Amino acid sequence: MSITVKDVEHVANLARLELSEAEKEQFAGQLNAILEYAEKLNELNTEGIEPTSHVLPLYNVMREDEVRPSLPAEKALSNAPEEEDGHFKVPAVLE
Repeated sequence: MSITVKDVEHVANLARLELSEAEKEQFAGQLNAILEYAEKLNELNTEGIEPTSHVLPLYNVMREDEVRPSLPAEKALSNAPEEEDGHFKVPAVLE
């Protein structure tokens, strides 16, 4: 498969990009180089190898949800610019 300047123009039009003639030529060359590199994968012997979605096995990296003591309100509010009745005071965002 080869990418032509016409293909680049089509994709640029879909993306609403204005490209100069030099850019079209450059992108066509770059895209063809990428496809040639990917084509090398067809040279590999994949006989007997099962298809996978990930190279490494996936596992849940989240910790267990467990109850722990939280930060005391006084300490949490100690650096607040303003506080009122034990809560952070922020400017109103209602119109």
